[in-house]
Amino acid sequence: MGTDKDTKPNYYHIFEKNDPITIRRCSLEDLESVIQVNEKELPEDYPYFFYKSILDNYPESFLVACNRKGKVIGYIMWRVEKIPSIDNLKLENKGHLVSIAISKKYRKKGIASSLLANSMEEIGKYNIDEFVLEVRVSNYTAIRLYKKFNFTTQSIKSKYYRDGENAYYMILTVQNS
Repeated sequence: MGTDKDTKPNYYHIFEKNDPITIRRCSLEDLESVIQVNEKELPEDYPYFFYKSILDNYPESFLVACNRKGKVIGYIMWRVEKIPSIDNLKLENKGHLVSIAISKKYRKKGIASSLLANSMEEIGKYNIDEFVLEVRVSNYTAIRLYKKFNFTTQSIKSKYYRDGENAYYMILTVQNS
């Protein structure tokens, strides 16, 4: 799946405040700005091709938040992993939250919640059985956000991050009706 048809922004949410924030699909032109936000706000960095691969394969759930001037001030990206089920022989689709970051100046305005809600809806269209993520055990703000969305801690991944910090492995099972 290419990104050509996905370069037109799909607007998901607009904040009506003094500084309105628009949330839309990421485009190829946004990738350099996404990388800048990542490098400034998070200790984990990824190469350009990694972002491009996620954009090519899961464009609906790779979202950016932009300020009034159109500058990318946050993003979220997911991928789908097919994992053998523990209970039976079928493969399960896990929506894996790869990364989310918001520029410091724009935090505590509900942007991360909106990115998470809109992107989960989009990645859910891949018949997700479970949403999963890793989060630093010291990142209390992110942990509170994920708990607000009903994620629960399944385990601790010891020394998960390059600096040796542990990660909580959090999950949210999809209730199929």
